[in-house]
Amino acid sequence: MTHSTIPTARLGENGPEIGVQGLGCMGMSFAYGPTDADASRAALERALELGVTLYDTADAYGAGENEKFLSPFFRAHRDEVVIATKFALTIPPEDPSRRIIRNDAPYIREAVEASLRRLDVDVIDLYYMHRRDVNVPIEDTVAVMAELVREGKVKQLGLSEVTATELRAAQGVHPIAAVQSEWSLFSRDIEAQVVPAARELGVSLVPYSPLGRGFLTGSFADAATDLTADDFRRQQPRYTGENAAANAALLEPVRTVAEAHGASLGQIALAWVQQRSTVHGLPVIPIPGTSKPGRVEENTAATRIVLSDEELDLLEPISAKVAGDRYADMRFASAGRE
Repeated sequence: MTHSTIPTARLGENGPEIGVQGLGCMGMSFAYGPTDADASRAALERALELGVTLYDTADAYGAGENEKFLSPFFRAHRDEVVIATKFALTIPPEDPSRRIIRNDAPYIREAVEASLRRLDVDVIDLYYMHRRDVNVPIEDTVAVMAELVREGKVKQLGLSEVTATELRAAQGVHPIAAVQSEWSLFSRDIEAQVVPAARELGVSLVPYSPLGRGFLTGSFADAATDLTADDFRRQQPRYTGENAAANAALLEPVRTVAEAHGASLGQIALAWVQQRSTVHGLPVIPIPGTSKPGRVEENTAATRIVLSDEELDLLEPISAKVAGDRYADMRFASAGRE
């Protein structure tokens, strides 16, 4: 396996050129069972060596602990990295299945100051609204976010899990650089309306969970039996029980393509997502998450795999056959409001 630097793409219409693959950092301290701080630090450094420049976190990941964990790495490489974090979502430690969403102005201002302190930086490069509170007009939320840009606390704005209508309304207030939504061989709902709107408006797409939270790599077959009790994936309908068994069978065409390329399942899944940029005509910068340097090497190598039309056709039917929603409560995902 070669380890050359990955290509770049532009973040938003007027943003920086960044690595065409970012790194999701949530699992380094939250949601996916036991963590390894030393391995995670090594993964961060290896990613940077390979040209990964977008690092994604959120204040909700471990109630701020993920931002704190990343802070020394960001300080050491401040001029080389693009820091993305988010506000709006709180996950009570006493009830990890519960979600509290806030988009109001006082909360946003409190949240950005707290993130700046934890990250120990003067400015956040990309600041996302993590989830949508439908009781607050999105125009009002983005207006407050725009004030943060004018005040020099934030450089670019992003939205996560928004509908096309919400994106258009937000763009009417202030330029949006990126929309972050789940996008993978298993999750393609955003292609109907969100992706065309983003292309029209000059907004980059940042797919999270491009590996189906690890399921597309074949690393687990049933979250209920294969993962630890504190693993977030045990709450997701498509990864347990009969749904998981049905979805595991959908990996066969991925295996076929992987064998033809001498690649892993995960690399084919990532190559498919990366190739959405060509298919849909907009910048696509997935953020696969890992805490292992070897996985970083594997994931970034996927940027050099080009799938043929025949291979894309073989993979095309997968998403329509997936059993189970991506969340137990789809109200907080864009597809639940389209």
